[in-house]
Amino acid sequence: MDILEYERTQETKSHGQGDFPFNIYLCSIPLDFASVPLHWHNDMEIIYIKKGQGTVSADLMPFPVKEGDIIVVPPGQLHAIGQLGQHSMEYENIIFSLSMLMAAQGDTCTEKFFQPLAQGQALFPNHFSPDSPFYPALSRCLDAMDEICKTFPEGYQLAIKGQLFSFFYGLASASPAPPPRQNHKSLDRLKGILKYVETNYHEKITIADAAGICGFSESHFMKFFKTSMDVSFTDYLNGYRLTMAARMLASSSDSIANIAVETGFGNLSYFNRVFKRKYGCTPTEFRLKH
Repeated sequence: MDILEYERTQETKSHGQGDFPFNIYLCSIPLDFASVPLHWHNDMEIIYIKKGQGTVSADLMPFPVKEGDIIVVPPGQLHAIGQLGQHSMEYENIIFSLSMLMAAQGDTCTEKFFQPLAQGQALFPNHFSPDSPFYPALSRCLDAMDEICKTFPEGYQLAIKGQLFSFFYGLASASPAPPPRQNHKSLDRLKGILKYVETNYHEKITIADAAGICGFSESHFMKFFKTSMDVSFTDYLNGYRLTMAARMLASSSDSIANIAVETGFGNLSYFNRVFKRKYGCTPTEFRLKH
C-alpha cells in the first residue's frame, strides 16, 4: 500500500479513469486515519478543508488549517496532513495529473504554465484562507467541481477541465511570493529516502540501506535525517509502519500477526508494544474502535 492507495482507502467519491486522471476523495482525521505521513507524488493535489481544523506541511514547513482553507500541492512537493490536538478535520482531497490539461506541442498554456509547474519551476503560495483576496476565485472553482461531480452529467469532463483552467488562472494571479524553500538538494535527498520507505517499508530496512539511497555514510545520514525531520530515521520508519498498520487494522480483516509482518514488524510482541505506545491502545482495541 503506497500513500495514494492509503488516501484512497476511504474513498467515497471517485471518477478517475486512465483517459481522465481526476479524482476527489472525502477524508476525515482521525476517523478514517490518524494522519497522512510525509510523502510526495507526481500528481497535482488540492486539499479543501470542509470542517474542523488540523495541520498540513509543505516542504517540511507545517501550518495550521481550518474550515474553508485551500492548500495547493504541486507535483513533487513533500507534504503531510495531521491532527491538531484533539480536533477532528474533514477535507476533500482532489488529485489529478497535469497531463490532462497539457497539449502535445506548441501550446502557450502548456509551455508557460503547466510544464514549469510539473518540473517544479513554478512557485506560488500553498495556503489560501478565506480572507485571502484570491480565495473567492479559487473556492468558486472547487465548489463548482463538487456540484458537477454530484451527478456527472454528459460532458462533465469538459466542465471539470474548464474549472481547473479557471483555478490555475486564479493561482497565476496570486502574486505574493511563497515562503523560502529549503535547500533543493536536501529536499531531493529526503524525497528519495521517503519514497524508498514508502515502497519498501514492509521489508527489512537498515541504516546502511537508507544511507546508501542518499549517498551518505551512516553517521552523516543519521545526522542529516534527524536535522531535516526532527526525528531519527528509526523512529520515522517505525512511525510510518505503524500508520500503515493502523490503516490496515481499520480497513481489512487480516489477522494482527499478518498485519505486523506485512508492515515490516517481524516480532509480534514488539509490534504490540510500539503500537500501544503510539495509539494508546492495543491493535485489537484499535480495530474494535474503528
